Amino acid sequence: MDPRERSRRKAAVVAIAGGVVWGIGISPVPSVYTEPDAERRLELLSAGRRSWTVGEHLAAAGTAAVPAAFARLAQSLPQGRAKTLAAVAAGALTAGAPFFVWELAVRTADIERFAYRRISAWPFATYAWLHVAALASLAGALATLPGHGTAAAAVGLVGLVSAGALVKTGDMVPAVFYLAEQVAAASFARRTVR
Repeated sequence: MDPRERSRRKAAVVAIAGGVVWGIGISPVPSVYTEPDAERRLELLSAGRRSWTVGEHLAAAGTAAVPAAFARLAQSLPQGRAKTLAAVAAGALTAGAPFFVWELAVRTADIERFAYRRISAWPFATYAWLHVAALASLAGALATLPGHGTAAAAVGLVGLVSAGALVKTGDMVPAVFYLAEQVAAASFARRTVR
């Protein structure tokens, strides 16, 4: 295996692991996201405060790891459209990560504000739209490579559905982004890219 391929595979593994760490971190009090009553959400967060705090830190680590991994993955690709589009995706992910990390910090520091949904919506919206841009770029990068059409279509479809949900509701489940990014990373890792 040549050094570029080894580097690309390592970066893909880090992207997948970052998504897994994010998923573990975001889920220690999962019912808080679906609970309609603010008082009940606050009770859930108070009861699970320690796991919530640890989880938000893990989610922040995953949020930071994924863009770095895709930047390294883009760097390992040969010159061409795939490399350019993967670099655009890495840039979008890198630009969006601080917005979500900020939100995670607020969620940890002020559980009441989070429970009562008093956190400003624009940082999450910015993060989410940058993820949509990243998914479009990743789909494009995969589409330019032979043998990656199925993954390109899946990642592109997730990007379209996510954009539709954001337009319609102003919200999106970030786990969908991370799963699609893991599909993209696995596709980049599993076949030789020339």
